[in-house]
Amino acid sequence: MAPPLNSMDVKSAILGGGLTGVTLARLLQDLGDEVTVLEREEMIGGLCRSRTEAGFTFDVGGSHIIFSRDAEVLSFMLSVLGGNADRRKRNTKILYKGRYVKYPFENGLYQLPAEDRFFCINEFIKNLIAVEKGEIPPPTNFAEWITYTFGRGIAECYMVPYNEKIWNYPVDRMSHHWVEGRIPRPPVEDIVKSAIGIETEGYVHQAVFSYPVEGGIEALVRGIAEPVLPAIRTGFAVASIREENGSFAISDGRETVHADRLISTIPLQNLLPCLLDVPPEVQAACDALRYNSLCSVFIGLVGDVPDISWLYVPDEATGLFNRVSFPSNYSREVAPPGHSSILAEITYNDGDAVSRMPDAAVIDHTVQSLISAGIIPSHDAVVYTGIERQEFAYVVYDIDYLENIEIVREFCRERGIDLVGRFSRFEYLNMDGCIRSAIDFAKAAKR
Repeated sequence: MAPPLNSMDVKSAILGGGLTGVTLARLLQDLGDEVTVLEREEMIGGLCRSRTEAGFTFDVGGSHIIFSRDAEVLSFMLSVLGGNADRRKRNTKILYKGRYVKYPFENGLYQLPAEDRFFCINEFIKNLIAVEKGEIPPPTNFAEWITYTFGRGIAECYMVPYNEKIWNYPVDRMSHHWVEGRIPRPPVEDIVKSAIGIETEGYVHQAVFSYPVEGGIEALVRGIAEPVLPAIRTGFAVASIREENGSFAISDGRETVHADRLISTIPLQNLLPCLLDVPPEVQAACDALRYNSLCSVFIGLVGDVPDISWLYVPDEATGLFNRVSFPSNYSREVAPPGHSSILAEITYNDGDAVSRMPDAAVIDHTVQSLISAGIIPSHDAVVYTGIERQEFAYVVYDIDYLENIEIVREFCRERGIDLVGRFSRFEYLNMDGCIRSAIDFAKAAKR
């Protein structure tokens, strides 16, 4: 006979101890809520974990920085870090035909080869006139939105190849409902100035960013979690969730947590298998939701790296990676003295070529590609390499996304399960968006 399961009772149970989960726990506890966080891994942080080896610190879920248009969220993040924060001016580039072009692309047109510069500005003006005349119908997908907004030149030179690389999915099969606000429409005068060599700035909310001096981005999560650490249960892999008399019984097979309220911040693909009697149409909608996995390659070097914050790489021939960041340019303490660091990000999906590549092959490919691109001087400069894979990294908004996500959300609403955060809401939220979602939930709970 199996031993009896242990049991505990709380008011609110939060599934997931990533950035959203620990922020929500802190805010609800501040409101007097009795809360527990159930995290299946042995460490909190989720995509915002960091690892330190051989004197180098890297963020395992890809490069993260601290910035936001949201003053309340930015103030919260910086207050949590206290003195453990460095400020940097953004210096972001795009690797285009072997040259470093200013980011965003439309603000660096003057750095393009002459024929490409003409192609981009000519198509932008032709497209602008056609749109104003009503000769081009409103876009129905992401690819059409790109051309509608930037013209065929900027679309074909950068926007389409880069987005197809990072999303690992055809942009003409992606929805465009999410781009307003995330990809700003460039002012016409900025495009013209850029084409003739007058400096302009895009994405000014990122012009200055912060980063923890020590501990990588995980220092932010740990700072937020510090007041609620006693309420966080690691190593609790939720196996089943049952509804009992208006409350929830959440079990990992060894222990059961009874909660009046259940808040999920974990991926929907992990939540639904824990629930009983999921209708086939709901399961099918969840299965149809697309997402990308992420492979982060860590490289420690002797000597310096380019004075760049991060670098976008649209060209497939340059390497599998879509973005290369330079963490040692974010903080003076994430690499040993006399050393520097590089983090390369590769998106992939289960079953594709990258998913089948051994970790050592991915590292070798990345190092050799960066040497060929002139970013690493030689193999002799490399003193450390590492790699991490994250199954859930990016939400991909395909054409059927809005229909499928509403089916799943409605099912969870009917079950009384609250969804908060990136992969629980299944929205492409940055760190500040995750914290904002937690703040908004806590404010609503207070009323």
